[in-house]
Amino acid sequence: MSPRGGTVAGRLTRLGFADARRAEGMLADAALVAVIGDVTETDPGGLLAALGDVADPDQALLALARIAGAADRPADRRLLAAVTVPGPGRDRLLAVLGASIALGDTLAAHPDELAVIADPSLGTGVPVAVVRAELLVAVGADPDAAVPVAALGGPDGWDAMRRAYRSRLLRIAATDLTCGEPLTRMPGVAAALADLAGAALEAALALARSELDDHGAGVRLAVLGMGKCGARELNYVSDVDVIYVAEPADGVDEQHALVVGARLATGLARACTNPSGEPSLWPVDAALRPEGKNGPLVRTLDSHRAYYERWASTWEFQALLKARPVAGDRALGDAYVAAMNPMVWNAVGRENFVADSQAMRRRVEEHVPAAEADRQLKLGIGGLRDVEFTVQLLQLVHGRADESIRSPSTLTALAALAAGGYVGREAAARLAVCYRLLRALEHRIQLYRLRRTHLMPTAEADLRRLARSVGMRSEGAEGLMERWRGVRREVRDLHLELFYRPLLPAMAQLSTAEASLAPDAARARLAAIGYRDPVGALRHIVALTEGVSRRAAIQRQLLPVMLGWFAEGADADAGLLNFRRLSDTLGSTHWYLRLLRDSGTAASRLARVLSTSRYVAEALARSPESVAWLAANADLTPREIDRLTAEADAVLARATEPRPAANALRALRRRELARTGAADVLGVVTGTSAAESLSGAADVVLAGGLRIALAETCAERGLAAPPTRLLVVAMGRLGGREMGYSSDADVMFVHDPVPGQDETLAQQYALSVATKLRQLLGEVGPEPALDVDADLRPEGRNGPLARSFASYVEYYQRWSAPWESQALLRARPVAGDAELGERFTRLVDPLRYPRGGLDPADVREVRRIKARVEAERLPRGVEPARHLKLGRGGLADVEWTVQLLQLQHAHAVPELRTTSTLAALRAAVAAGLVDADDAETLTEAWLLASRLRDAIVLWSGRAGGAQADQLPHDRFALAGLARVLGYPAGSGGELEETYLRSARRARAVMERIFYA
Repeated sequence: MSPRGGTVAGRLTRLGFADARRAEGMLADAALVAVIGDVTETDPGGLLAALGDVADPDQALLALARIAGAADRPADRRLLAAVTVPGPGRDRLLAVLGASIALGDTLAAHPDELAVIADPSLGTGVPVAVVRAELLVAVGADPDAAVPVAALGGPDGWDAMRRAYRSRLLRIAATDLTCGEPLTRMPGVAAALADLAGAALEAALALARSELDDHGAGVRLAVLGMGKCGARELNYVSDVDVIYVAEPADGVDEQHALVVGARLATGLARACTNPSGEPSLWPVDAALRPEGKNGPLVRTLDSHRAYYERWASTWEFQALLKARPVAGDRALGDAYVAAMNPMVWNAVGRENFVADSQAMRRRVEEHVPAAEADRQLKLGIGGLRDVEFTVQLLQLVHGRADESIRSPSTLTALAALAAGGYVGREAAARLAVCYRLLRALEHRIQLYRLRRTHLMPTAEADLRRLARSVGMRSEGAEGLMERWRGVRREVRDLHLELFYRPLLPAMAQLSTAEASLAPDAARARLAAIGYRDPVGALRHIVALTEGVSRRAAIQRQLLPVMLGWFAEGADADAGLLNFRRLSDTLGSTHWYLRLLRDSGTAASRLARVLSTSRYVAEALARSPESVAWLAANADLTPREIDRLTAEADAVLARATEPRPAANALRALRRRELARTGAADVLGVVTGTSAAESLSGAADVVLAGGLRIALAETCAERGLAAPPTRLLVVAMGRLGGREMGYSSDADVMFVHDPVPGQDETLAQQYALSVATKLRQLLGEVGPEPALDVDADLRPEGRNGPLARSFASYVEYYQRWSAPWESQALLRARPVAGDAELGERFTRLVDPLRYPRGGLDPADVREVRRIKARVEAERLPRGVEPARHLKLGRGGLADVEWTVQLLQLQHAHAVPELRTTSTLAALRAAVAAGLVDADDAETLTEAWLLASRLRDAIVLWSGRAGGAQADQLPHDRFALAGLARVLGYPAGSGGELEETYLRSARRARAVMERIFYA
């Protein structure tokens, strides 16, 4: 029993031992007791508690007992006694024994290595030269010699080197396991392991020279570390990737030098891997050399250069990014790096460089065995390769113009990419934390048995030990797995976001001069790709990119690519100018430039709308936050009318003053105009979707404006409730849900006095409401006006603005003309009293859908009016073929044709009873009233004319004026309209011919049907 009660086994269990009975038995081992005494009763030094703190207490105790049994020399026993008393030495020993069964075996086989654990200087940095000298001395070589040659040879030399290597590895592991957080220490540990590997390669090369009679005299051999060794990111156990370069000394034949160099390289590999009395170090892998395993093991520098200039694949340049001299002739190694570096940083200009790199990452994923996919720390989804490939691709794309991001170290390069604005600081920080954890897990897994593996364990005991080893003792195995899965998800998300940026292949296609924005090259490029004022454009570029701010740094990345995207639009100069204005407003915000850099589509879309549509450019400048819509189609998709209505209701619920409330409604419409305009230019909306969106926004604003006008008029007149019910009837293109960007809101006002109310008062009230509604929505103000046009009311401008329902009944029964029946084909209740809207619809249906059809006299009248409109309303001097609305084959030709068919046949064909032009045309085809080919001709002409009217507004930014309905002659304007409509660059003439041909065909169909 223990002095505090309970069994020894129970106490050991509480301390974290998995097999307490077995541990209790080991504590009674005679050899161990001779060193540590009996700690089962009293434990004054706290040895058991210290064991309970390590990754695997059971394994640590077993290894301690084995070492005690093997320490048969007095000196070894004194060492063991020294490192089992409380203090840093014991902490280091137990940490090593609890984390690495392999290093425990090493200490059991060589108890004298306990001196490493006892060394009070452990934990301090050791210069690389000291490590190199230590391993060279171990094999009997002179560290100061220009070409060190080992005095030992064969297996004896190999064993001496391996023992020295393992001793230094023990020092690294002991420091790693006891000095700070594993994630914080990971980069330093990886660098120390790489330096140790370099020293081992130097010693192995000295051993290889000792096997040759002349020690390889006359041959210069450099060993280049590649991969993790080259980047100083090595694991505890990893293949050490190398490339060999040989050069003959003066007077030595090159072929002889290559033969000798190959013998030295082969001897080096044998020293590291061949079986002997000591465990091998790691495989020395030269497969990254030119031509891989099929190529010669050793080449001259010129041979390397020739290969990379002519034959190398994309991945080989990516691999060279990590190249670093690690052993042999340092001057030759430096010459190799100097020769390869220019090719590495210019490789991005190779055809399909980015696509090849992305494809290579996918191939790596595909070759992961299915059984390992969910356990892979290195190659799988969300693993180390996701981080490394992402960083390397960003380096290779941007590094040719920015030397600050060329570090071979993943974490150093990631920090530099963040500092340079190539990666968001938050994304870089998250990626770095995830990478550190993945590497720390990889280190601890490999350290346990010193075996090369990248798989997460599955056994509960292994996961428990791993969790404790990386500082997650309280979370345990389950918490470790949950965190690892979270890291994989986060790494994958960031990898997909950064690795597949559309900016990367676009940047890769630029020359080095273009990517750097050097003034002379930039000016020449601007002129070559279509900028009309290269000097002015260069001024904008300088203003956007000068300085050392993060904003300027990110814009230096964006502009080389965006300049080309601006040039693909209709007006590159305007696009760049608009971008500068927008960036002056938004450049200091936290999200704007990050969005353009990181989004899959935002930058290219912004370039397109800024260089194609002055209307959208001005809208974005007015509401810069709207730029965020460009990242996703969902944000550009027009909002449903129910959603807009709910938003308008919320606005009105908070409103206390009429004009601010009306301005809020107008702002809502302005936002939807901008959204629809951007979507229109980008092709997100097609056909009649834009018109439906614009009409829906107008509907909502009219309904909200009517509510404001009703409440305000009641307040002004001191009325508790309206004396009459109000209805707003949509007419014209609004009624047909066919509005364009420049359309007015054609309406009629109807009211119906509340029973018992004075009709004069009701009429005055209705007139006041109608007038106020037009003022609120149409007056000049901070938000775009919606002109409410009531000219289609009975008697036109000469008639009262608002009429009572009874007055409408009387007017339509006595005075209605055929043109008014035609206008009523578009009538649609849009705001106000729903029941009054139903009554009004029933009132006008017999007029617009006359029973028995339109009588011959009325048909003649409709035709006469159409001819008069063509003769009198077409603006003077305008070519009839080029007027989009009133010209031959224009909108009016199609609409009058369809409306005449409705007036004639809607009484018998219910499907013709629609306010939509195209829906009515489709119904006419279904009813056999129009040939399908004729209908297609009319549809194409109507859609193209409608889109051209909208395109004129989008291109010019002018929402009104006589020019808005005319197809321009100007070549520049035609090219702009073509780009708005999605035609390729330079298609202005094609668009002009397409419209004129479409209009001619539509006119022929119209004359055949309308004037039959």
